[in-house]
Amino acid sequence: MSGENVVMDERQRLINLAYRLLGSLADAENVVQETYARWYALTDARWYALTDAQRTDIEVPAAWLTTVASRVCLDLLGSARARRETCVGEWVPEPLPEPTEWITGGADGGGMDPADRVTLDESVNMAFLVVFESMTSAERVAFVLHDVFRYPFTDVAEVVGRSPAACRQLASSARRRIRRARADAGPSTGHAAVVRDFKAAWEAKDIGALIGLLDPDATWVADGGGKAVTLLDPIIGGEQIARAYLRIAEVAHTHTLLERTVNGLPGLVVQQNGRTVNVFAFEVVGERIRRIWAVRNPDKLRPWTMR
Repeated sequence: MSGENVVMDERQRLINLAYRLLGSLADAENVVQETYARWYALTDARWYALTDAQRTDIEVPAAWLTTVASRVCLDLLGSARARRETCVGEWVPEPLPEPTEWITGGADGGGMDPADRVTLDESVNMAFLVVFESMTSAERVAFVLHDVFRYPFTDVAEVVGRSPAACRQLASSARRRIRRARADAGPSTGHAAVVRDFKAAWEAKDIGALIGLLDPDATWVADGGGKAVTLLDPIIGGEQIARAYLRIAEVAHTHTLLERTVNGLPGLVVQQNGRTVNVFAFEVVGERIRRIWAVRNPDKLRPWTMR
């Protein structure tokens, strides 16, 4: 395999890395594009683009690409946090379908490149990504590079700009946050069955069944990105959420509710005229739903939307 093929074959791994760090497929794609622009000297900022001689001297292109992509993500995380604090309503990580369900084409030749598909595992479920949001940028990068992608702390240190010992502490701190979140959640049984029952109760407009499926302290967070009508503030309380869903059911006569995999776990999508307009991810604790994340922002529904 040629050196250029080796470089381009890194694309999917870089997309996987950047999505976990940023929680946004669009941002991940931009990071990878920027990384390759620096490799091929396609950027105007020549002081950080490689020359032909520098590219030739790099023995392990994959390591260089990973380091650059991670540093670009690290830079973006600070500005992304500021953007999210000023966005309209709540910010929810971008939901992803099962890889076999990605929309990959259309009459216009558009759609998602298969190389942009993110491999689904625990580190991309919605609850996991939300915990990432509570971490510092350095904690997130250290954890994802070391614990998810198995990079040694000596390599992580080059990205974060700290000593290997400091990076070990950062990853350890991130790990404690995740353990606390898992302990708070407790064991989950029958996630798929709970989501299926929720769908049936919603379609039947059964308020009692909905309340029974929701934790009394459940939270519903929605992200419209200022581009779709949705909640501006979270709704807290199982009964309040159930009544809100009942109001939606009363007016959503042209919508179809479907069971789909969302970030590796059973979820629901709402389609209108064959087009996905809402994606729901759930955190199930025991046999009740504790958190619902709904995404209506059309910019975050590209992999779900028929063209």
